[in-house]
Amino acid sequence: MLYFMLLPGVVYYIVYRYVPMYGTIIAFKDFQITEGIVSSPWASPWYKHFQTFYTSPYFSQLLVNTMLISLYKLIFGIFPPIALAVLLNECRLAWYNRLIQTLTYMPYFLSWVIIYGMAVAFFSESSGIVNKWLKEAGFDSIPFLTSTSWFRSVLVGSDMWQQTGYGAIIYLAAMAGIDPTLYEAARVDGASRLRMIWHITLPGVRTVMVLLLILRLGHFLDAGFEQIYVMYNVQVYQVADILDTWVFRTGLQQLNFSLAAAVGLFKGFIGIALVLSANRLARRWGGSIW
Repeated sequence: MLYFMLLPGVVYYIVYRYVPMYGTIIAFKDFQITEGIVSSPWASPWYKHFQTFYTSPYFSQLLVNTMLISLYKLIFGIFPPIALAVLLNECRLAWYNRLIQTLTYMPYFLSWVIIYGMAVAFFSESSGIVNKWLKEAGFDSIPFLTSTSWFRSVLVGSDMWQQTGYGAIIYLAAMAGIDPTLYEAARVDGASRLRMIWHITLPGVRTVMVLLLILRLGHFLDAGFEQIYVMYNVQVYQVADILDTWVFRTGLQQLNFSLAAAVGLFKGFIGIALVLSANRLARRWGGSIW
C-alpha cells in the first residue's frame, strides 16, 4: 500500500523530470525547430556551444554576479527563518503567534511583479517613501533601484522578506517534533529559556538546517531569474546580469536553443557537484540526505 501511494510521485518525476532530460542533447547539436531534435545536425566540434558560452566577453561577469547573488541570499537568508521560528516557538500567546505567522507567510504568495511595485513605492529615487524621509532629514536621495552599489542589497533584502515566513514554518514543524520531556528535564535542572534554546531547540532542528542547505546548494547557480528579470535594468547590468537572464536574452529571444541548453547543462553539473560535496561533508554531523 505504501508503494502504491508513492506511485503518483514517482510517475510525476519520471514524466516531467527524467523524460525531458532527453532534450539536453540539443546542447551538442545545431538545433533547428523545423528539423526537430533527432534530425537536427550535430554540432562540430561537439563542444561548440559550450565554447561559445565560455569565450563570451560576458562569461566572467555573469558567473561572478550569479555566484555572488546566490551566496548573499544563502548567507543572509539562512538565519532569519531560524530566528523567527525560535521566537514563534517561544511565544506563549496563541493568537499573537498565529497573527505573526500569517503576516510573515503572506509575502511568499506575492509575485515578484507585485513585490517590485512595492519596492518602487518605497525605494524610488524620485517618489519613494524612504527617499522622502531621507530628504526631510536633510540627506541626499539614494538611487536604490538604479545604483550598482545598492541593487544587490535590494535583491537580497526583498528575497529575505519573501522567503523568511515560509522557511520559519518548516523549522516550526521540526521544533514540534522535539521530545517535550527534554524541556521538562532542563527546567528541573534549572536551565533558562536561552539555555534550552541553545542546547535543545537548535540541535533539534540541525538535521533540517543541513537538509535545506544541501537542497539550496543544488540551485546555487539559479540566483532567482524571475526576481532579477523583473527588477533589473540597463543601469545595473554590471552587477545584476546573471546566467539565466543572459541565456534568456541571447539564447531564447534569439532562438538559439542549443546555447541555452548548453548553459543549463553547465549549471546542472555544477549543482550536482555542490550537492554531492555538501552531502558528503554533512555526514560528519549526521544530516546527510543519503
